[in-house]
Amino acid sequence: MTKNPIWGGRFEGGPSDLLRAFNDSFSFDAQLFAEDVEGSIAWTGALERAGVLSRDEAAQLSAALRRVPAPEVFDEEDVHSYVESKLRPSIGALAGKLHTGRSRNDQVATDLKLWLKKACDAAVGNIRALATELSKRASEESSTPMPGYTHSKQAEPVTFGHWCLAYCEMLLRDISRFESAKLRGDECPLGCGALAGTPLEIDRDALAKSLGFARATANSIDGVSDRDFAAEYLFASALLLSHLSRLAEDLIFFTSDEANYAELPDALATGSSRMPQKKNPDVLELVRGHAGRAIGDLTGLLAVMKGIPLAYDKDLQLDKEPLFRMRATLAAALPALAALIGGLKLNRDRMRAAARSPMLLATAVADAIAANGTPFREAHERVGRELASIEGLAKEHGVTLESILAKKSAFGGTSPERVKEAAHVMPSRVAGEASQAAKRKNLRSAQGEER
Repeated sequence: MTKNPIWGGRFEGGPSDLLRAFNDSFSFDAQLFAEDVEGSIAWTGALERAGVLSRDEAAQLSAALRRVPAPEVFDEEDVHSYVESKLRPSIGALAGKLHTGRSRNDQVATDLKLWLKKACDAAVGNIRALATELSKRASEESSTPMPGYTHSKQAEPVTFGHWCLAYCEMLLRDISRFESAKLRGDECPLGCGALAGTPLEIDRDALAKSLGFARATANSIDGVSDRDFAAEYLFASALLLSHLSRLAEDLIFFTSDEANYAELPDALATGSSRMPQKKNPDVLELVRGHAGRAIGDLTGLLAVMKGIPLAYDKDLQLDKEPLFRMRATLAAALPALAALIGGLKLNRDRMRAAARSPMLLATAVADAIAANGTPFREAHERVGRELASIEGLAKEHGVTLESILAKKSAFGGTSPERVKEAAHVMPSRVAGEASQAAKRKNLRSAQGEER
């Protein structure tokens, strides 16, 4: 038997070791320690404003909370029990007043939302760093031709810079998803109690603002049981990793012996214990693997959430481990990919030679024939029949690799000039300057309507 937990008043004995082995969460929810202390200090201030604590008591509690050491031994039920237990030796019975009007249900929901806001910011920062590296390479390689692929078959020439910018566009959408998830989740559950609200005269809006939230949750039942923010974080992460997996798959092929378009930097590749010539893309393969696990973690949380009745249920304890694992994965994968992109050595001669392949001229030859008045479908059929003499047709119509690329100059195209323009504005888009300007414009518009 172990010591009685903070909820043990109505029980004659302590919980069995079997219960604790299955029930306790301190081994992983200790990662919420900083948020738990932060929320407890804010709750202390709210209790003082509500007249529950005197100024001196609030000051003692806040000071004691700031002195609580980060956990090293995980012998409590959860992080909330740990923090409260560390207060008693220094302030005695006053520690018991901290939980007045509060439940672990609204406490953990608040901790988790504080943690998720930080996790979103961390993800966005690392995505921006990767997108910045890609935009640099796009600018440097705006005129570097390479084969473009559909169905894993060589299709038409593109530039490597254009390829880089394609992933920048995906990453911009990923940034937007994390930021919008954070906006929706920017609500403070503290003051919801176990499910019915707190009996104290707590100014929940002031409490929310003191913790950096935009607002308080509007319904106490929803406040303690809502895990949408967690699901959205996992969704945004899973989609991000799906994009990164596609990038990894491309680079695995580009750096293969068969393609030989690029070489991985030594510091971000591994060797073989058996074959001395090998240079393996382990970073890229791990990214690809983590994408699969991320999809599983998202699906798992959604499956947990879908059948839970209102309000809080212990099933929700299972929300945390995939979140903590995901944040650690992104914190490792994104900087590694950014460094890999920056250190990638291109074999430009090989890329250009592959882009000049006669088969990649076929579409442009059909376009050139159509430009002389032949319906495109007829031109398409003719080129398809005469592939064996495609180089002669290309010369006849003045089709070259350079002309093919130059003609793709419509907005969003792969012409070197277009790629150079897109790469030039990409850093400001990645930094969020365009979206911030739009937000300011919308705000001014709304203020004008109010007047």
